[in-house]
Amino acid sequence: MIRILIADDHAVVRQGIRQVLALAGQFEVAAEAKDGWELIEMLRDGGFDLLLTDMSMPGPSGVALLKRLREEHPGLPVLVLSMHGETQVAARALKAGANGYVTKDCDPNVLLSAVRKVARGDHFVSPDLAQRMVFETGVGGEAPPHESLSDREYEILLHLVKGERLSEIAGELHLSPKTISTHKMRIMQKLDLKSAAELVRYAIERGLVS
Repeated sequence: MIRILIADDHAVVRQGIRQVLALAGQFEVAAEAKDGWELIEMLRDGGFDLLLTDMSMPGPSGVALLKRLREEHPGLPVLVLSMHGETQVAARALKAGANGYVTKDCDPNVLLSAVRKVARGDHFVSPDLAQRMVFETGVGGEAPPHESLSDREYEILLHLVKGERLSEIAGELHLSPKTISTHKMRIMQKLDLKSAAELVRYAIERGLVS
């Protein structure tokens, strides 16, 4: 049996994942974590063959969490299950150390295939997402302005274009509102934008939001 640690801050999502994995009969959900801190603590005890994790959780999360996991547990296969279907998010996750990336709206059979492949040391990306990543990589030309953003700035950008207030973003990322405000200013400068409306339009035109 492949022992899996599931990390997601929504209990209903964790339950759904359990049900999907039970269909295969070859996976054991050994533990569940509801935030980044709990995930890190559970991994210290070891005994897992694969980590199936969300990227947006309270506590350590996102690309920063993936980089930390790769440093502290280099041999642990990590499969990201995320609500974000944007190619840039997937690319950054894979670059940070994830072995696979699938979206939460994927077919259950796709998730099972991803778990099997990642558990045996291979890489996996949702087929539709992989196709878009290949196409966008092969287009050529100059890199778009948002690729100059740091991982943290890009993460905050995704929150901003969803209409979240600075205080809300600060709470989710466990940063101060002042820090979020500073990042926002840098994002606007790097993208040469003047307003929130321009930021949203930029994100939509470049496929950064679904």
